[in-house]
Amino acid sequence: MRPSRLLFVLMLAAATSGCLRTPMPSASPVPVAVAAAMVRPPPLPPDDPPYMLDSGDKLRVVVFGQDGLTNSYAVAAGGHITMPLIGSVMARGATTEDLARAIADRLRRGYIREPHVAIEIEAYRPFFILGEVTFPGQYPYVPNMTIETAVAIAGGFTPRANRWELQIDRPAGPGGRSRGSVPLLTRVRPGDTVIIKERWF
Repeated sequence: MRPSRLLFVLMLAAATSGCLRTPMPSASPVPVAVAAAMVRPPPLPPDDPPYMLDSGDKLRVVVFGQDGLTNSYAVAAGGHITMPLIGSVMARGATTEDLARAIADRLRRGYIREPHVAIEIEAYRPFFILGEVTFPGQYPYVPNMTIETAVAIAGGFTPRANRWELQIDRPAGPGGRSRGSVPLLTRVRPGDTVIIKERWF
C-alpha cells in the first residue's frame, strides 16, 4: 500500500473513532441542604418534666469538706429531711437542685462560710397499681418503666381487666393530683398510682 494511501486510512479511522465516542454524563451533585437532610437524625422527644421530691424518696446529700453532714436522708411523711446543725428542711415539691440551694442557704447562716452541696437520688419512692391485676399493691419504682412493665410486676392482667381503659393518678404540684386515661406504653413516674379497670363484657 502506498504511504499516502496508508496515511489517509489512518486519519479516517481516527476521525471515525472520535465521532463515535459518547461522553459519560457527569453525576449531578446533591445539593448541600438535601444531603444534610438525608443524614439529620429525627427530632428527640421532649424531656420529662423535672422530678419533684416527695415522701418516700431516699437522697444522698454531699456537703463537700463536711463529713459529719454528708449522709443518706429519707424524705419523711411530712415531706422534709432532717440534717445536723440545720434541722428540718422541706423537700416536698422541690427538685434536687432546689433542695441543694436551700440546704446551702441554711448552712451559710452562721455554720459554714461557703458551703457546696450536691444531692442525688439513691432510691425513688414506690408506685402503686390497683384494680384488675393479679397482685395489686405498692412496688419499688424501676427507672423508665411503663404501665406495661407495672402490670407485669404486679403479676399481669386478670381475665376481667379492661386493657383499653388504663388510668394514671399522678401528683401535680404541692398537694394536688391529676388523673387521666393513658395508653399501655405510657411512662410511669415515682408516686404514680396505676388503675386497671374492670371490663363489663
